[in-house]
Parts: sequence; C-alpha cells; structure tokens
Amino acid sequence: MLKNVFLLLLLIIGGYTQAQEKTFVVSVNKPIAPIQPTMWGVFFEDINFGADGGIYAELVKNRSFEFTRPLMGWKVEQQPAEEGAVLIQNRGIAHTANPRFVRVTVNNRTKGTLSITNEGFRGMGIKKGLRYDFSVLHRLVSGKVKLYVELLNANKEIIGNTEMVPDGGTNWSKLAASFTASQTEEKGSMRLVFEGNGIIDLDMISLFPGDTWKNRPGGMRADMVQMLADMKPGFIRFPGGCIVEGYDLAQRYQWKKTVGPLEERQLLINRWNYEFAHRPAPDYFQTFGLGFFEYFQLCADIGAEPLPILNCGMACQFNSGEVVPLDQIQPYIDDALDLIEFANGAVTTKWGKLRASMGHPEPFHLKMLGVGNENWGPQYLERFKIFQEALKAKYPQIKLIASSGTDPVGERFNLLNTGLRALNTDFIDEHYYRPPQFFFSNINRYDNYPRNGSKVFAGEYASHVPNINGAVKSNWLAALSEAAFLTGLERNAEVVQMASYAPLFAHYDGWQWAPDLIWVNNLQIVGSPSYYVQKLYSLNKGTTVIPVQQDNKIIDGKDSLYATAAIDAASKEVIVKIVNALPGEQKITLNFEGVKKLGGTAVHTVLQNDDLNKINTITDPDAVAPKVINLKISGKKQAITVKGYSFNVIRIKYS
Repeated sequence: MLKNVFLLLLLIIGGYTQAQEKTFVVSVNKPIAPIQPTMWGVFFEDINFGADGGIYAELVKNRSFEFTRPLMGWKVEQQPAEEGAVLIQNRGIAHTANPRFVRVTVNNRTKGTLSITNEGFRGMGIKKGLRYDFSVLHRLVSGKVKLYVELLNANKEIIGNTEMVPDGGTNWSKLAASFTASQTEEKGSMRLVFEGNGIIDLDMISLFPGDTWKNRPGGMRADMVQMLADMKPGFIRFPGGCIVEGYDLAQRYQWKKTVGPLEERQLLINRWNYEFAHRPAPDYFQTFGLGFFEYFQLCADIGAEPLPILNCGMACQFNSGEVVPLDQIQPYIDDALDLIEFANGAVTTKWGKLRASMGHPEPFHLKMLGVGNENWGPQYLERFKIFQEALKAKYPQIKLIASSGTDPVGERFNLLNTGLRALNTDFIDEHYYRPPQFFFSNINRYDNYPRNGSKVFAGEYASHVPNINGAVKSNWLAALSEAAFLTGLERNAEVVQMASYAPLFAHYDGWQWAPDLIWVNNLQIVGSPSYYVQKLYSLNKGTTVIPVQQDNKIIDGKDSLYATAAIDAASKEVIVKIVNALPGEQKITLNFEGVKKLGGTAVHTVLQNDDLNKINTITDPDAVAPKVINLKISGKKQAITVKGYSFNVIRIKYS
C-alpha cells in the first residue's frame, strides 16, 4: 500500500512520462559556487542515551549516587540483613558539585554476604578477552575491608573479576585495577563484594572497556566514534538541541560545569528523562563525563570544525517559556565570551589555562558559535542582537549561528528570517522534521534565496515516515527523500553552507525519539539508510558546484529524477549525484562539456532497495548499504543505468 501511495505522489510531483533514455549535460567549465568544507556535518545531542549509556563508554550507571534516587541502578544484597550497612551520605553545600557518596559498614562479613550490584545502562556490554578498567574514589574510615569486583553475565555467573585491598587513610584517594572478561555478554552487570571488618566510603565507582577511542582512559566508545570518523564530517554541532535550553533555565546546559576534574562536574537531569510520557526514562541524567573539552577533542580527532551551541537566556518555549530579563543577561554573554577563550585562548588566560591543564595546550581553533536553539519570537531577536553586538565587538572573526525557530514555514519563521537578515546575521539555522513528500516537494526551496547576506545552516532535518507502531526507524523511503532534497542543498551551496541530520544516535533499549541516524545496543552498531545517504554526500562533496541539466533545465523532479554535480579540484574528478525515485530503472547519458579528456574508468556507487519500507537492523545491517560498480569510460559521454529507488554517485577523472 505504501509503495502505491508513494508512486502516485511521485507521478504527480515528477510529471512522469514513459521511460526513455535521457541526456544530462554536465558543464565542467562553468563553476557556480564553491562548496564549503563544512557543507556536510553531524549534530550530536544527548538524546536516546546518546552520551551516557552511548558514546561515553562508562559502563556504571549513577556512579556517584547523584541521581534523584541515589541508589537508582544499584541493588544492595546482604545475608543476613543489617540495618545501615549501606548508607548514602550527603555533604551538602560543602561539595555542591558531587555531594553524595556511599558508606559501607562491614561487620565481620565473609565473602558473598554483603554486596552492591550495578545494572549498567540497560545492561553492560562485555566482550570476551577485553581488558576492563575499574576505579573508585575511596577512603577507609576504620578497620580492614577487602573488595572484590565481579563482572556478571545475564545469569549472574562471574565472567571477569579482580580483588583489591584498600590501603587505609581518611583522605579520599583513587583505587584502580584492570582485569579481562572471559565471556561476551550484552546484558551484563558489575558486583562489588565486601569482606572483613570496617567502614569504607566509595564514590565515582567506574568501569571502562579497554578499547575506547584512541585507547584513552575514561574515553568514548570506539565503534560509535568510528562511524562518525568514516563520514569525514565538516563539523560537529553540540551539545544540542533542546538540552541547551532546558525545561527551565535552572536545567539549561552550562558548559562551565562540564569541564575540569570529573568528580567536580555537576550532574544534571536530562530533559529527555521526562519529556515523552510514552517513552519515560527516569534513569536518564547527564554526568558530563562527555563535556565540552571532550567535544572539542572529538572534533580535533576526526578533523571536524566544532560548532558549540549556547543558551541565550531562554528556556524551552514548549515547556516553561522562561526568559532571563535583559538587564540580567550579561552572565550568559560572559559564558559565550569565556567559551571562545577556553577554545582559542593562550595558556596564560584563565580559560586557556584550564584547557591546557586538561591536556590540550594548543587552541581548538573555534571559528563559529550558535546562540540559542529553536528559540523564537521578538524576545529571541532582541536577545540575539545583544549577543551579536557583544561577541562581534571582541571576536569579529567568529561566525554566529542564529535560530529560525522550530518550523521552516509560517509566521514564526518569517518573523525570524526577516529580522535576522536585517541584522546581517552570519548563519540562520533552519530545521525541518517533515514527511517524505515535504522533502521531494522542496527541492527548489533555496533556488530564489538571496545570494548575498546571511547564509543558511540546515541544522536539523529528518524525513519522518508516518508510523503508529512504535519506533519510526529511518527506512529507505525516508532516506531516498532526503537524498533527493540534498541535491537542492548542494546545488545552492552559495546559500546553504552547512547541513546536518538529527538526531544522531539512538539506543535500541533506551530511545525517546525516532527516526535516528545510527542505532546501537550495548555491543553492536548499525547505520540507517539515512546514515549512508549522509555519508555519501559528505565523502563526495567536491569543491565547486557545476551545472547538470536536462534540456537546459535543472533536474529537480521531472520523471522523478533529481541531480546535482560538482568538481573536486584536489582529485581532478567530476562528481554527479542522481536520485531515481521511481520503482523502474532509467537510462541516462552523461554528456560532459568543457573538458579535454575523461579518465578511462569511473566509480559508480549505488544505494538501492526495491522495498521502500526496508530498514537496517542488527541482524541485517547492510540491507540498504552502498555497492560499488566500476565503469569503463570512452569519449566524453557515458551511458549509465540508474536502478529504481536508488541514489547514485558517479566519480570520473578529468583533465
């Protein structure tokens, strides 16, 4: 049924005629506009357990007992039971960032009679033969206590363990040990067993796999970072998204609380903890083990420009709608100014010194900054204007990104788009979560945008296929519509200079929002069809847009074909992207004008599936994945066949 409805839609949109061979003229010697290195990037928000329980590789949930319910994620087991054997202590204002710890009283306990077990984030993913690094802040208040650390499989059998003897002392110190797992388990847990006679305090109880990204202690989950690195994104937008705004201003994201020693980073409830009644996540908090330093470091690792987004003095307007009075907005502006110093300042500056102390004396070379996320109305315009004046006065080279609200059309959008262009804002961030027909119908959205003045950042977009049965994972129809829409973005690279899909990650057992680009469980990772669309655009962006036309017209939906072309000056290649949104194959002749000679071979990459409902899964991760065909080239014309429901990228050497 879905196929029939979709085909009818395309017949209407595309003006389909009986299939016949078509000629696409690619004018290599007629450059239209440069394509920015930042054209295709990624957007990261801690939603769907994307950070804690996701890319941040910590396996222990509620490691410092700071959740609203201090023992959430922990289970106390004791035989015989003893009142007060395990107590949460609260130091209150003496330690605002990390007030709680657990005190365990061990009264002549033998091994196995007193323990606490952590369930992890929907379990702990354990890999056979891998090293695991355990650590804990502790102080031995009195007596002698022996500590056993045990990894358990789903049947509560021990699959890795070590033992430790705290060395005494009333000052807090770190205790650490490493051991190897003997079995693979997706839903494991960790048990701490106490033996002896004494009192011990524990805080920041931590377990990391040994195979983190770049093998950094306390680092990120390597397979998730690798999926990003493989895309070679031009930028990473972080940390959100709606968490920047917060339900109210008290719950907004504050970057200064996410840097420095881990035990001094103040935990915050994640707004996605309670946002959706149908997908509650009462155990969703932000520990900020993945903080602004780690975001900047990740950008540097994979060669992406950092694009931090900061609160502009406005909470989420869908929730509280709280705003800070204009005469009290200076601290928010100071946060933005200080962030630029943290990223770029010399080590002799306050915030540059902090960056250096965290292990990165070299600057992060921040070039752009977002002010607010999905904020709207005249109250946003007046606050953005104040930010822009202050930031440009001190750092005129920093490009500023402004919000155009939640929707790409309507009075709200028109007010912001007009007002921000009047302010000569560097970038206006447009968001669109819409059904596939929106993406197919808006290929020409930017054709008539002004070529001068404010540029467009397509900061959040995703094609949403209607589905009432749970998670609407990105299927091939959604991805195909996005591939078509992006031809219009690339063709208008003079206007649109950055774009990123959203959201990025989702945990199969902990998602709140769908569709998403990449899906994970505790051990495995799957790129959606949309992931491969984004990756193909990013890896094949080229350096300059050139015309590709049929009958002297752009190819924007006639016969349900969509196309764009570019040259890559570095590799001396022509890159042609073609989307065929019909079920049947179509034959096309590519006629290259303005070149002396084409190379003898071409690479034709195809993303295709006959089933528009197809998704990639753990058991079938490559159901919709790129396949490469090598073509022989003779002359300046090349005949190709584009399969039904396909996205095609053709790269040909030229001189």
